Amino acid sequence: MSHAHGTEFRPRIPPRAGRTHGPRFWFTALALACMLVRAQGAWAQGSKPTDYDVKAVYLYNFGRFVEWPTSITPKSDSFTVCVLGHDPFGPALDATLAGETIGGKSVAAKRISNPQEAGSCQIVFLSSSEDSRLNKIVEALDKEVVLTVSDMPRFAQRGGMIQFVLEGKKVRFEVNLTAVQRAGLTLSSELLKVATTVRRNPPPGD
Repeated sequence: MSHAHGTEFRPRIPPRAGRTHGPRFWFTALALACMLVRAQGAWAQGSKPTDYDVKAVYLYNFGRFVEWPTSITPKSDSFTVCVLGHDPFGPALDATLAGETIGGKSVAAKRISNPQEAGSCQIVFLSSSEDSRLNKIVEALDKEVVLTVSDMPRFAQRGGMIQFVLEGKKVRFEVNLTAVQRAGLTLSSELLKVATTVRRNPPPGD
């Protein structure tokens, strides 16, 4: 899968996520706070998106702005977003990804219980239930070319790639670029621009 560098990071809510706008609606993402305010208005009237509704949309958009090495043999016919550990998304992730494509592949959600099952995943969200064994999981996933994402504390400082953080009531994210590059992945420059922090030489994990 390849995304041209320099492409503006314009996260969008897939049609199945309850959006009321047309299929080509794009968020303005020059300011992340503005993007999230508009995201709330994109869900069905009368319903307010939860943090995990927003995070599900982010996971989909991360897949659109990451390049995987061209030398890697495709793992499957689908682009798979996996959740490792207790699933905090419920049906939100499946609804967000349903009917979507990335790099010409259909997007699907999958729940896994250990990192050895990550062979078919392009993105792995690590649940906070896995905090106590994070170091072992990160070490195991180093053998896979996957993008790791989580909202557990200090995830980016402990070897994870993208960590969700809250600023006020807004969901934002920081990036451990060293971990991303070590895995052979490339993030769009526009994605990096809207990260709250880009860590290039994080301290060793706990």
